[in-house]
Amino acid sequence: MADASADFSNLTLKQASDGVRAKRISPVELTEQCLERITTFNPKINAWITVMREKALDQARALAEEQRAGGVRGPLHGIPIGIKDSIDVAAVRTTAASAVYEYRFASDDAEVVRRLRAAGAVLIGKCNMHEFDAGASSAVSYWGPVRNPWNLERVAGGPSGGSAAAVAMANCFAALGTDTAGGIRIPAAYCGVVGLKPTFGRVSMRGIVPMAWSLDHCGPLARTVEDAAMVLQAIAGYDDQDIDSVDRAVPDYLSAIGAPVAQFRLGVPVEFFDHLDDDIAKAMDGALAVLQKMTKGTHEVGLPPLLHAQVNAEIIAAHENVRGVNGGVFEPSTARAFSASPDSAHAVDYIRGWRELELVRRTVDENVFRKQNVDLLIAPVARHMPPSIEMDLAPPPTPGTGRGNAAAPRKPDLESATRAFNGYGLPVITIPCGFSKDGLPIGMQIAGPHFAEAQVLALAHAYQEATEWRLRRPPLTADTKVPVLSKAAAEQTGS
Repeated sequence: MADASADFSNLTLKQASDGVRAKRISPVELTEQCLERITTFNPKINAWITVMREKALDQARALAEEQRAGGVRGPLHGIPIGIKDSIDVAAVRTTAASAVYEYRFASDDAEVVRRLRAAGAVLIGKCNMHEFDAGASSAVSYWGPVRNPWNLERVAGGPSGGSAAAVAMANCFAALGTDTAGGIRIPAAYCGVVGLKPTFGRVSMRGIVPMAWSLDHCGPLARTVEDAAMVLQAIAGYDDQDIDSVDRAVPDYLSAIGAPVAQFRLGVPVEFFDHLDDDIAKAMDGALAVLQKMTKGTHEVGLPPLLHAQVNAEIIAAHENVRGVNGGVFEPSTARAFSASPDSAHAVDYIRGWRELELVRRTVDENVFRKQNVDLLIAPVARHMPPSIEMDLAPPPTPGTGRGNAAAPRKPDLESATRAFNGYGLPVITIPCGFSKDGLPIGMQIAGPHFAEAQVLALAHAYQEATEWRLRRPPLTADTKVPVLSKAAAEQTGS
């Protein structure tokens, strides 16, 4: 086994997996060190709601014993993985970062968790998030805001911000997140890690607290493209108890990692490249230059509009019986997001919107990829660098009084470059592609046709290996001081 002083924090999931299978590292050693890092860094980044310390150690010991008896379940055997706190783990609370669900304990594992257990992963804890996925910053949580490990004054992105921050700080080797309008990709970009939103229906959503059923996806956040592929391999597949699950064979994603990419034709959706922050525009220019050299090149493409494909009725239906459970209340901004009455979601409007969504999904492969002669799409993840937590939590103006944050800078729309891909239901990966002048990570999206995860992973891996962005680590140390929120900001979240 490893030397007692060995540091595993710089290992990728693949490297840790190789160490476990070669018996150089034990699942217990990996788990203990992740737990130590959680103890050190969670008071700073607030990435975890529930740490499953004893359960994780018991699981790691059992998996180590199983290996000694000659059994290894696969590449995830003994690997600590985090679970977003909207995803059920049996006998562990699933709060969705809300006081409403503070005492909600799941009776069964979500299907993705069941698959991770079967693959031998160690479930180390439940990650903080934006309450009920009702925002894109992860600053609004009953348990307090998730802080960006690259700059504790900034948001981590969301809603799966805790999952991204935990991976960035090596609290675990990968984590699951969910994505309704960018919930995996935005925090992955802001925290400098890889985030993968699979094709709609590729990964089961059963046992996951919903935001909007027609747009919800579950996928991995990890340090590298290869690591994300390893987790996707374990969780992908048909679930006959999930009505949106698609019965389609799952390819070997790890084999796809090394596939050639020289034949790929890349499309650049021009509508995502306007109004970019200067640092993001510069990073995307550099990334496109690298991609042009390793592929057949790029050309501009257009994407179909989603003008009427609204799912407000689904959001209302998913949360109509949530308010007031156990006497809990929503955080203020969540209450505002869920304040629409059922009358605002007319059945006729919803049905028309749903039909438009279905039509766009059925035709997007033909209209975008085949007719415009491209294999994959390239876009920035966000138009703007992460705002400060103070800005994100600034209270809105009080109607008719002029009080509030009327003079404050307008909050950026963090999902403007990501939400369309949820409507299309396409697979999209986010990878680091640069840094701002003040040292914050910048992310790039690579999207493909439905069920083209293999091609998406291949190009992402090739780009990752051609650059060095993945090698940088957050500057956060055990001595870094945590900024104190103003009273006004603290009142908008559970701080």
